[in-house]
Amino acid sequence: MTILEVSGQLIESTVQKMSLTSVLLAASVVTLTLAYLSRALFGQQQQRSRHQKLPPHIPSSVPFLGHAVAFGKSPIEFLEQAYEKYGPVVSFTMVGKTFTYLLGSEAAALMFNSKNDDLNAEDVYARLTTPVFGKGVAYDVPNALFLEQKKMLKTGLNIAHFKGHVQIIEEETKEYFKRWGDRGERNLFDALSELIILTASRCLHGCEIRGMLDERVAQLYADLDGGFTHAAWLLPGWLPLPSFRRRDQAHLEIKKIFYNVIKKRREATEKNDDILQTLIDATYKDGRPLNDDEIAGMLIGLLLAGQHTSSTTSSWMGFFLARDRALQERCYSEQKTVCGEDLPPLQYDQLKDLSLLDRCLKETLRLRPPIMTMMRMAKTPQKVGDYIIPPGHQVCVSPTVNHRLQDTWDERLEFNPDRYLHDNPAAGEKFAYIPFGAGRHRCIGENFAYVQIKTIWSTLLRLYDFELVDGHFPPVNYTTMIHTPHNPVIRYTRRTTQTQK
Repeated sequence: MTILEVSGQLIESTVQKMSLTSVLLAASVVTLTLAYLSRALFGQQQQRSRHQKLPPHIPSSVPFLGHAVAFGKSPIEFLEQAYEKYGPVVSFTMVGKTFTYLLGSEAAALMFNSKNDDLNAEDVYARLTTPVFGKGVAYDVPNALFLEQKKMLKTGLNIAHFKGHVQIIEEETKEYFKRWGDRGERNLFDALSELIILTASRCLHGCEIRGMLDERVAQLYADLDGGFTHAAWLLPGWLPLPSFRRRDQAHLEIKKIFYNVIKKRREATEKNDDILQTLIDATYKDGRPLNDDEIAGMLIGLLLAGQHTSSTTSSWMGFFLARDRALQERCYSEQKTVCGEDLPPLQYDQLKDLSLLDRCLKETLRLRPPIMTMMRMAKTPQKVGDYIIPPGHQVCVSPTVNHRLQDTWDERLEFNPDRYLHDNPAAGEKFAYIPFGAGRHRCIGENFAYVQIKTIWSTLLRLYDFELVDGHFPPVNYTTMIHTPHNPVIRYTRRTTQTQK
């Protein structure tokens, strides 16, 4: 074992025990060592921009590190206090970088109406996504090409496919939860994370790839998923961390599996009607078809980009329903009203009529949007209100903050699905509710996520009655990039009156 490998293991064992605050501290040390001129360059930038009216900058007595500790400890509280004190546009420093947050609907419009040449996504996300998805896709290609790839994927995410997906998701959910038995206490987040992978793989990748999802392949997905961490975002990619090596090895192994499936599909005489076939048949504007590496990378991206958001949202929704047993019973009764007293298999056309379940999902996404911050790198000066954001700032919008601003939402911290029955105060504010982004940056998987989550919870409501364990409602785990529930154990009892078919 080399010295680099030993060092990597030591770093990895430390990082695994770190909170976001600690990772930021470690990243600051590494960055200071590798880029000792950053502070000077930042000062020069400020000097060049002094004739402009820059956004209010939160002062810090800690050079370079700035507000990394306070933000890492409680990011939502930090941003809400900043909004109250400085207004909707505010800047601060973390680990030598300047972050400018656009808080509230009016300020957020800058990001959602921007062009990629002005507020660039690749400069922020490529180092995180490229090792996981691979070269030649997503943020590793020019934006125009990425938009073509997204359009190809969106073509396959259509209603005709969704109608078949409902039956698949219901079957997978029933089969998975057989292992839970009639009653007990289980980790809901772990279970739904596994189920989301199974359902998404079968719906989006096709039956061949789903059929290969044994424990070994599941572990490969987990290792690849391990690339989405604070360490991967903040630390240099060449560090010999064991998680980085596992991620890279898993990427190669999964690609090999996909290559074999793609090869067989290309040779088949009959065509399947799924996303994989859509990508095999797709061509760019110049007529070039996708190669196997691009198809494999897009399949990985399609699965993992949505896995975090759907599993997190599904879990939070379960705990909100478990906390309000009366609301849970209303959702169960709605299943009988819409689908029939004997609860036959769910149909796609019934999902739109499950209005209470839909409102519960919408309110879950308001209070617990899976992505706390959306980021872009300013490439050109950006005017917002009376301020100019100079190039080099990381421009951010926080759905979590926008979804709970006091001057927009009544009873902002209360879980109240029925608020959407009336004229809600955010109705006139275009970017007050943005769980899936907005405008040209809106997530292409939004409709599939709604189908997936509503089908899973329709099935679970028919199977079980849920309650909190000794009244424990999970706090938010801020140590992960996706804000998951901490200690997400739930109590369940099988419904004796439901009919399984």
